[in-house]
Amino acid sequence: MPDFSFDDLRRFPDVEAPNLFAVDASDRLILDEAAEAIEAAGAGTVVVLGDRYGALTLGAAALHGATRIRVQQDALTGERALARNADRAGLADRYESHGFDASLVEGARVVLLQLPRSLAALDQAAALIARHADPSVVVFAGGRIKHLTTTMNAVLATHFGALRVSLARQKSRVLVASAPLVASAPLVGAGASVPEPSATADTMQREFHEDLGLWVAAQGSAFAGTKLDIGTRFLLTFIPRMMPHPEVAIDLGCGTGILAVEIARARPDARVIATDQSASAVASAMETVRLNELGDRVDVVRDDTLRSQPASSADLILCNPPFHVGAAVHADAALGLFRDAARVLRPGGELWTVFNSSLSHASTLRKIVGHTDVVGQNAKFTVTRSSKR
Repeated sequence: MPDFSFDDLRRFPDVEAPNLFAVDASDRLILDEAAEAIEAAGAGTVVVLGDRYGALTLGAAALHGATRIRVQQDALTGERALARNADRAGLADRYESHGFDASLVEGARVVLLQLPRSLAALDQAAALIARHADPSVVVFAGGRIKHLTTTMNAVLATHFGALRVSLARQKSRVLVASAPLVASAPLVGAGASVPEPSATADTMQREFHEDLGLWVAAQGSAFAGTKLDIGTRFLLTFIPRMMPHPEVAIDLGCGTGILAVEIARARPDARVIATDQSASAVASAMETVRLNELGDRVDVVRDDTLRSQPASSADLILCNPPFHVGAAVHADAALGLFRDAARVLRPGGELWTVFNSSLSHASTLRKIVGHTDVVGQNAKFTVTRSSKR
């Protein structure tokens, strides 16, 4: 069996810093709680959801002999970090990456899950497992105690008949769920009559916003779900002031694709690209675009910032950047987006950004992109327009 140490795991190509780690105590506790079950499971019957940088996948393979592990990770940087860590550990042949659909969990007997912050994401994952996994499946769902709530227990109890809570260790805990219940009905939208369902219907929520005449679709991990977060809503009010005739417009960090849909509506001659590194966001944006009948106008791409886009190829970029890396506030969450926007914008192109007014992004944008004006502020948010040098 290959040599393996958690200490060798890295976050790269995700942000690396002294206060950011590739493995934590919850990863170790999940693997310890599930050790016997993993070792008894057959090839292809162990599933890992939400593995951040490979600790659960590679730990299950190296320490407990799991093979043909099916893995779903939301972040593209997480997938790439797992691949790099697996290559270094000699374990690249022990797992397969999957999308978030029935094929991920069909016939699964053991599921290792890093508990998501979003209850909607947990509900969707639990529902998918209960519907499609083996009836003997056992789910080992863990996290840091400071992020756990009793509501998570209630969500799991909706889909499983048995729930055990582990003892705490190093400020971590594991919820062990088994005996899947009869599947609930697929998730449906609210508001106007729901269009024909897509292939992702059983993992997607949909809502119609009458004030904008806009359908929004969201998988559970997507930021803000089917709602319009207040920063995005504020940025939308500035669309009439944005470049009037862009050839290419990009929604950078698109989330559920709201900005992409609205700029496509407002600039009917533009080619619009929506991009995000989150698999959940990309699936959500694709469904949002489909529901709003803009599939021929908007391309949705999973990408790490804008690395797949050529330099000097876009006229207009819209961005509502994150300010967290995981649970930690970290400036690099937005800096990478700004740097790539500067590379991809054509000279004279515009970057429109909305951010919390307590952040110093305006001065950063002036250094990275070019001339930057504050064009709007309310009680919480600032909107800036940056022109590419």
